[in-house]
Amino acid sequence: MKIGIANDMPLAVEALRLAIATRPGHRVLWVAANGEEAVQFCAAQVPDVILMDLVMPKVDGVEATRRIMAHSPCPILIVTSSVGANAWRVYEAMGAGALDAVDTPTLAGPEARRTMDLLLAKIEQIGRVSGALDVAVRAPAIAALGAQNAPLVAIGASAGGPSALAAVLGALPADFGAGIVIVQHVDQSFAEGMANWLDGQTALTVRIALEGERPAPGCALLAATNDHLRMTAHGKLAYTREPADTPYRPSVDTFFHSLVEHWAGEAIGVLLTGMGRDGAIGLKAMRAKGWHTIAQDEATSAVYGMPKAAAALFAARAILPLDAIAPELAGRVKPLNSSAG
Repeated sequence: MKIGIANDMPLAVEALRLAIATRPGHRVLWVAANGEEAVQFCAAQVPDVILMDLVMPKVDGVEATRRIMAHSPCPILIVTSSVGANAWRVYEAMGAGALDAVDTPTLAGPEARRTMDLLLAKIEQIGRVSGALDVAVRAPAIAALGAQNAPLVAIGASAGGPSALAAVLGALPADFGAGIVIVQHVDQSFAEGMANWLDGQTALTVRIALEGERPAPGCALLAATNDHLRMTAHGKLAYTREPADTPYRPSVDTFFHSLVEHWAGEAIGVLLTGMGRDGAIGLKAMRAKGWHTIAQDEATSAVYGMPKAAAALFAARAILPLDAIAPELAGRVKPLNSSAG
């Protein structure tokens, strides 16, 4: 893979170079000392992935990510001194289109090998996702029948997802009568922080999805491990390692397919911004079952990959701009206090 580095710290750049050099198939394409240079270098030579620092002079990593995704989009991995300490900026960068985040590897000490291996695993996962390593109309409303028989909204997202999720959830009413389950491509190390952040953006409750729980109206559950989230035959959520070979973890397709197989009630599928194709086939299966399906449009997607794949498969009954998705959901799901009759 051809790798661009955007980092103003010589020691960090040296650590990244050393890690990359341990993989014969990887090479450093360029090194930018700040975000402004990264934007310029990417326009001239688009790499397979950019290792983007957050704190840099002139233009920081968040703004550089935003500009790159607008003009010469490519996979971006945030590499920062501490993902935990910079969680809010990480979420901003992911909202701008970054795919994932990892701590900067160390040059020496007992953690050096572990941190380098983690970085390389993230790079190779992005390579698999991006392909760089592969050289009948339903009724206009769904009745809310109470917590156990309430409809379910299943949302998949990847690059650009956090801000898109905040926009959709933030525009839903507090009495929204469906349970919500979200599968966002995000590492488990900051999934809980993302859930807490999203919780502050909406009148609904947002938290991580726990093994064995049932979705309930008024609550949005976020997949929170590096395993896949599934719906079981008993209407409960479960985590599983399988399929083990998918580059997307957690996989939107895996969750959508499990709903088609096991969910007895009504459901709506939503596929938001993201790189790759994850979720498109699952959304198609949801539509084939007769459920309503929605994909975000190109103009409002930070990365028009996953929704584009869904559109190409005719998986979405509705292709909508981001600000129209919440009204569409609210129009199809009756409020909690509304009668079904």
